[in-house]
Amino acid sequence: MSKLLKSVVLGLVVGLLGIILSLSSFGHELEENLGLGLLFKLRGKRDAPSDVIVVNIDRASSDRMNLPKRPVEWPRALHARLIDNLLREGAEVIVFDVTFDKESDPVNDRIFAQAVRKARNVVFCEFLKKEVVPFGELDGYHSGKLDIEELVPPIPLLAENAAAVAPFPLPKLPFRVNQYWTFKTSAGDTPTLPVAAFQIYGFQVYNEFIELLKKNYTGEKDILSIQKDELVGSGRVVEFMMTLRDIFRKDPAMADRMFAELKNSKTFAADMRKRQILTSLIEMYQAPDSQYLNFYGPSSTITTVPYHQVLYMSNDLDTGTREIDFRGKVVFVGQAETQPYLQKDGFYTVFSTADGLDLNGVEIAATAFANILEGLHVTPLRMPSLLGLILIFGLFLGLTAFLLPSIPAIMIITGINALYLYFALYQFRMEGGWYPLVVPCLLQSPASFFGAVIWKYVDTGRERQKIRKAFSYYLPEDIVDTLITNIGDVRASTQIVNGTCLYTDLEQYTALSETMEPEELSSFVKQYYETIFGPVKRYGGVISNVVADSMLALWVSALPDDPQRKKACLAALDLAEAVKVFNQSSSDVKISTRIGLNFGRFLLGNIGAIDHYEYRPIGDIVNTTARIEGLNKHLGTYLLASEETVEGVGGILMRELGVFLLYGKAKPVRVFELICRTDKMTEAQQELCLSFAEALDAFRNQMWEDAAERFNDIIRKYGKDGPSQYYLNLIHSCRENPPGKSWDGVICVEKK
Repeated sequence: MSKLLKSVVLGLVVGLLGIILSLSSFGHELEENLGLGLLFKLRGKRDAPSDVIVVNIDRASSDRMNLPKRPVEWPRALHARLIDNLLREGAEVIVFDVTFDKESDPVNDRIFAQAVRKARNVVFCEFLKKEVVPFGELDGYHSGKLDIEELVPPIPLLAENAAAVAPFPLPKLPFRVNQYWTFKTSAGDTPTLPVAAFQIYGFQVYNEFIELLKKNYTGEKDILSIQKDELVGSGRVVEFMMTLRDIFRKDPAMADRMFAELKNSKTFAADMRKRQILTSLIEMYQAPDSQYLNFYGPSSTITTVPYHQVLYMSNDLDTGTREIDFRGKVVFVGQAETQPYLQKDGFYTVFSTADGLDLNGVEIAATAFANILEGLHVTPLRMPSLLGLILIFGLFLGLTAFLLPSIPAIMIITGINALYLYFALYQFRMEGGWYPLVVPCLLQSPASFFGAVIWKYVDTGRERQKIRKAFSYYLPEDIVDTLITNIGDVRASTQIVNGTCLYTDLEQYTALSETMEPEELSSFVKQYYETIFGPVKRYGGVISNVVADSMLALWVSALPDDPQRKKACLAALDLAEAVKVFNQSSSDVKISTRIGLNFGRFLLGNIGAIDHYEYRPIGDIVNTTARIEGLNKHLGTYLLASEETVEGVGGILMRELGVFLLYGKAKPVRVFELICRTDKMTEAQQELCLSFAEALDAFRNQMWEDAAERFNDIIRKYGKDGPSQYYLNLIHSCRENPPGKSWDGVICVEKK
């Protein structure tokens, strides 16, 4: 698999993992609690629209007016007075996020109701009561339960005179409030408090909205013929809204047609306020059952006025309130305490402070209304766009992480995440667009990087194994390990070692190669090397060099090692035996292999220059080994070893063949022939060695006749013996040219 293809596979895997996580509830919770929260934190506080004001029923007001701490115990005539003041100041809509489900003093209730009826723009909050009812009894146990939600409206006297009554349910801890319901499906698809308030607010463009709706709605239009005053006076606003909601649901394309006509209309081109309200109304009815809140900031970010200041406006006791313009505004009345220990209606949000100050319920209702007015809710990406983004982001991360080295990959991934975060924050600030952060930045990015690192590590491991296997055909395992660990250190990996060299040469190879075709010769050489490599590997040797028909094998150690030299000797014996077996299995070609062994110190490592290096030994020991192998040709033997090699080695039958000054050498070498293991030797082989030793001793003492007799006796008794014949030839020369009394028995070999 190519590197590019691997990077694409990694990217697709990361992308698919991101998609799976994004589709899971766990991933969605991460995005909502961490990602969305981070966007709010980075964006910070933003200005709320001036059309929304919160009147705070706070502790300061109760203290100022000497009223009970619980607002439900306040005389409701005060609320009537509050409504009168707000109407006088031109408030467009008044919303009470207060529960009035219990009757109080009849006089106060009547005064309050009269003020509500006169205002015709008051919206009350009704309590949504949830009850769990068991059902289905089996063996004395209930087999199930049914969740029933019941709307508990204000007392009839208030509900009948209100412009609208609507619930505003919100989850309490441990849940963070991120959304609100626009229409509560579990409560009969009824509009919630901020939605109902906006419809009352939108009555200022009622006729324009109805006309726009009539042009694009093909169904029954009786409901669209109701006048605004009829709706408000009859208390049918909520019914009207539920009907509109049903219309927009049944014809989803109608909203787009209305937007198109509104865009092309010259009537609203100059009046941007009406155009905005109409747009928001259409979006409100087109919207899903719940919307994400686009918070403006912590508590009191929306303009907040204490209750007592609004109540005393007519008395000019609070001149500060006169600076606030209520004209055309929507006023939300409710508890909005700014001290954590005083909060009774606080909800945990992204802007909850470290000291425990949450957003009050009335502030969240005002926030929802302001979002509808601005048309600027927090809007998640549509599912196709979200999945496409996650897949493409993962693919890009995979390509970057796999194709680039680690450091550049980290830098580019970090840069891409920074750019993406900037883009997501810009979209969030400008349009409320919510782009995911947790999955792409915190999960996909590290997953792609570490996935690439792991994959590269596995690939590197596989490549190293391939290199190890390839190099092991040519180099020792410890050298292969060094090269794989630090390939750049190849030139420095040399050392002085103690070692035994084994050198082989195939007899008559040149003549043999001339009789074979190249293919046939290649097959033969492969079988031959399989034969002689086996014993070397079996006894822990290393094949250092192979040239044509010759092989150099090594046994090395830091210090002189008798067991190591014995392994080399045993390997040589087995190699000679393996050649015999090879000849027995081959009827066409018979071969003979000469072997030389020598021990000593030499330089071992990667030898070469510029861009070519080979792992091999360097030193006189290596050259001497080759000369010892060549001595076999003169002595008629096949396995010779130096005295240094066999010294102290037991368990092997051997005979000394003499001391030789090999061709091109200045130092003589005592040479031994390895015959067999002692546990396999025959009596004849043992007698041969003893007889040869006696004959060699006579030769060294220049007892030519006695030596000749003994060598001839060996040949007569044991058959052809190359060393004995070699010495008989030497004796003939020595008779003619005696070496002299000072001769030390060293035989000079003048040819290779």
